[in-house]
Amino acid sequence: MTLPSTALVLEDQAETREHLLAALSEAFPGVVARGAADLAEARSFLSDGAPDLALVDLALPDGRGVDFLRDLAERSGGATRSVVVTIYADDHHLFDAIAAGAGGYLLKDMGRDELVRYLRRLEAGETPLSPAVARRMLDYFRARPVLIQTVEPEAALTPRETEALRLIGRGLRSGEAAKVMGVTELTVAGYVKAIYRKLNICSRAEAALEAQKRGLV
Repeated sequence: MTLPSTALVLEDQAETREHLLAALSEAFPGVVARGAADLAEARSFLSDGAPDLALVDLALPDGRGVDFLRDLAERSGGATRSVVVTIYADDHHLFDAIAAGAGGYLLKDMGRDELVRYLRRLEAGETPLSPAVARRMLDYFRARPVLIQTVEPEAALTPRETEALRLIGRGLRSGEAAKVMGVTELTVAGYVKAIYRKLNICSRAEAALEAQKRGLV
């Protein structure tokens, strides 16, 4: 990605929020970064346009960070690079965030210098993942060998199925995807069923990962 000119930090703890804002300024000199203490404040900032980069906590006093990830994906058309910064390293939080559009997942236990290094990886188009998170993802797929199979060529997906996969990768729900595609939610459900069958997957999180792998998001 190009260097971000605008950024948003969604974090309810003031000390952590300032820590993340300082890391952003060091990683990307000149970036205009704003901090939000809750979901409502972060959403109010979107009226000025979506930021180039967002650091998002998952547990907030007035809602879930994963919902804001979906807001960002929809508002920016997938242009905003969203990175989760959280204490949660379990499968549920991790894959929910990826399915909602997260393009990185970092744990809060890293120091300032390490955080800056991981953020700078975005410049090279890399996905910033804490080591524990990367191991978690590997363990997840190693435990499901039936899913790690050679799938049909990408051409096996029809254009409409590919579009549905792209929207899933952006974190849109079936109803939201239906509106974008101009079809019914039932039709989208049919596309999703076909995608799962052809790609030998069984969850939105895996579909989101496949969309990222194919360069659709």
